[in-house]
Amino acid sequence: MKKKLKIRGIKQRWILRSLTFSLAIVLVAVITYLLSIANSYYGGMQSSLESRAVVNAGYFSKYVLTNYDDYYNSARRFALDFKDNDRLELQFLDAEGRVEVSSARQTVGFSPRTGDIHEAIISKNVISWMGIDPQTGEYVLSVSAPLFYKGQEVVGVMRYVTSLSEANLRILIALIGSVSVGILVTALIVSTNLFFISSIIGPIHEINSIAKKITDGSLGARIEKKYDDEIGELADTINNMSSELAGYERMKNDFIYSVSHELRTPLTAIAGWGEVLLAADVSDIRKGVRIILKESARLNKLVEDLLDFTKVESGRMVMLMEPFDLVSELEEVVFMHMDSLSGNGITLNYEPPAESPEIIGDRSRIRQVFLNIINNAAKHGGDGGRIDVSLKAGEREIAVTFRDYGQGIAADELPLVKRKFYRGSTKARGTGIGLAVSDEIINMHDGRIEITSELGQGAAVTIYLPLKMGAE
Repeated sequence: MKKKLKIRGIKQRWILRSLTFSLAIVLVAVITYLLSIANSYYGGMQSSLESRAVVNAGYFSKYVLTNYDDYYNSARRFALDFKDNDRLELQFLDAEGRVEVSSARQTVGFSPRTGDIHEAIISKNVISWMGIDPQTGEYVLSVSAPLFYKGQEVVGVMRYVTSLSEANLRILIALIGSVSVGILVTALIVSTNLFFISSIIGPIHEINSIAKKITDGSLGARIEKKYDDEIGELADTINNMSSELAGYERMKNDFIYSVSHELRTPLTAIAGWGEVLLAADVSDIRKGVRIILKESARLNKLVEDLLDFTKVESGRMVMLMEPFDLVSELEEVVFMHMDSLSGNGITLNYEPPAESPEIIGDRSRIRQVFLNIINNAAKHGGDGGRIDVSLKAGEREIAVTFRDYGQGIAADELPLVKRKFYRGSTKARGTGIGLAVSDEIINMHDGRIEITSELGQGAAVTIYLPLKMGAE
């Protein structure tokens, strides 16, 4: 079974891929360059020799070769006048492909056995050949041109032979130069990539370190932003997340404190009045029982809010949808609270609507939302001495508004009041989960809760519910 090569780390993967890509490009460039150099040298030499062979073979056939039997003497005289022995060898071969005359002299009397000779005789054209010379073992270029007697009969071949050693040396030098340049370019690319990737890896390590600190509980830890790019955006995102988590941590601690306080107050009252009742006369019993019942109701409400909150958080809250009269549910809540609010100096005003719209929803959950919002209005805005409740039906939705005239909500706190655990700057008691649960209930009815307020002018909470929800 083959083991897959594992390369860990962005830096290693980046360098490997960059190096592979760079080497591929450099290799292609070097090969292309060498092919062009080789083609330039070999092609230039071949073209030059072919042109020379055509001209000299034509001249020899027309002006030097006087008769058929004097071919050898004519070739010998032509070879004696050859001036390029240092670079070329001029050969005259007979019609069988054997060397009769050579400017180098030592090659006379043998057959070169290269493909250009016989092909030139047969095709009667100038033919080139490049390869290893069978006699000398040297890499050579040869060009053979047929010689004609009276322009018709082939009596022999004029052949030019040159060594390609110098061309090969120049190509080798070009190869060494191009490879050196390729290595230099590759090294430059790798070093540039190392510098670039290091500028990325460094901030990532720092971000990773801060993220681990946040995971370990150092909420609020921040990353120093050094770049206005994607790394900087990531730092901003993590800083914002850290701040949000720190805020939620504070709200959680406030929530735990407020829940503890909310539990302790009624429990203290119940325990205290329990002790009083043990030693009380009949006149104090009724008062004590009322207080115990009141505080027990507070405990029960707190427990219900906590249970609803856990259902919301776990996604287990289920709505029991059915048609019901929204006005009748609202009026029950209003009339149930009128006397108790009046006893606390708060007037609850309610004007019945002209219509009594019916919606499809969870009757008990909508009632729970109404109760929670009226209690919030009394708790946080009761110092205004008045709460107005109204219901208006539009074409597509119903708006139920609860308006108080208390101290209101600061503009910077207004977007936060529906967050879980948020209690704001108010001194009123509460857990900070009631409105969050109410908002979730209304959202599950495809509705929404909107809150408007001006500091010192009270606040208005409006619940919007669709008229035809669930009719499809």
